[in-house]
Amino acid sequence: MSNQHNTLFRYLTLLQLIPRLPGYRATPTLQALLEERGFQVELRSVQRDLEKMSNHFPLICDKACKPYRWAFDPAFKSNLPALDTPTALTLVLAEEYLKGLLPQTAVVQLSNQFSAARKYLDQLKESGFSDWTRHVKAIPNGKALIPAPIDQKIWSEVTDALLRSIALDVIYLSRAKGEEKSFTLHPLGLVARHSVTYLLATADEYEDIRHFALHRIKQSKESRAVYRARPDFNVDDYLQQGVFGYRIDSQDIELVAKVRPEIAWLLSETPVSEQQNLSEPNEEGWTTLTAVVPNDLQTQWWVMGFGADFEVIEPLAWRERIKDLADELKKLYG
Repeated sequence: MSNQHNTLFRYLTLLQLIPRLPGYRATPTLQALLEERGFQVELRSVQRDLEKMSNHFPLICDKACKPYRWAFDPAFKSNLPALDTPTALTLVLAEEYLKGLLPQTAVVQLSNQFSAARKYLDQLKESGFSDWTRHVKAIPNGKALIPAPIDQKIWSEVTDALLRSIALDVIYLSRAKGEEKSFTLHPLGLVARHSVTYLLATADEYEDIRHFALHRIKQSKESRAVYRARPDFNVDDYLQQGVFGYRIDSQDIELVAKVRPEIAWLLSETPVSEQQNLSEPNEEGWTTLTAVVPNDLQTQWWVMGFGADFEVIEPLAWRERIKDLADELKKLYG
């Protein structure tokens, strides 16, 4: 290889070895990493290379102490900055979490980044994370079901239609009727809820927004129908209506409950809502929780998940419903 080509590849490799802020790498470390990759270069040459490249790339030099340390500006959009250990661990945790949330076809889209993170951690032979699989795990909050499988072709066509604002002709397996039906869908959004991903869309000539589970779309193709846009649609505003929470009433309610110390501690760190208050424990150890929450079944199920450690005082309708369910369970298991 000519000297010119060797220098070019050294520059590219050096750029790939520099992490984004808040990560830094010292000049001697960069020199050692270059040598590991087959580039025999003196420390002063590396220093000169970095100074030159800082004129053309958003490199940040920390000169507070020697040896100087280098990093990319965090806003720099490029694949050049190298992984560092915190970033690699974050990606591994993200992969673990997303596997339980998104369909495999979606997780695969990030496979290169996840693979690079695992490879980076595997190469840490002398660090505490050389056997990182024994130390890193993401677990769901509650029982996570295996995500419903989605055909790669269906996923690609649905996401493409959503981004391009085009209509789709689909064959959909209706859960209610247990039969396949044909629809022309006008995609508006995608929502991943628990282990199922839903397409939000209007169907045929109707204006109401419906939810279509992607794993029940058996066939799809671009439609000749003109896409019917909803310029006022915003997925955040739509979800605020409680459409996935099985709303009982559109108005929020004030939840008042007595909770055990361990639940009070949990809620002090991870509140159930922005409007929450926890009293001091009483003589029996109970803490009074007051919070403004949605009046929906989803929140009721969350409350009931705590069992006898969570006593609802208000609203009375919630207390009566939970009491009725408890009576039914007692009959069932009695």
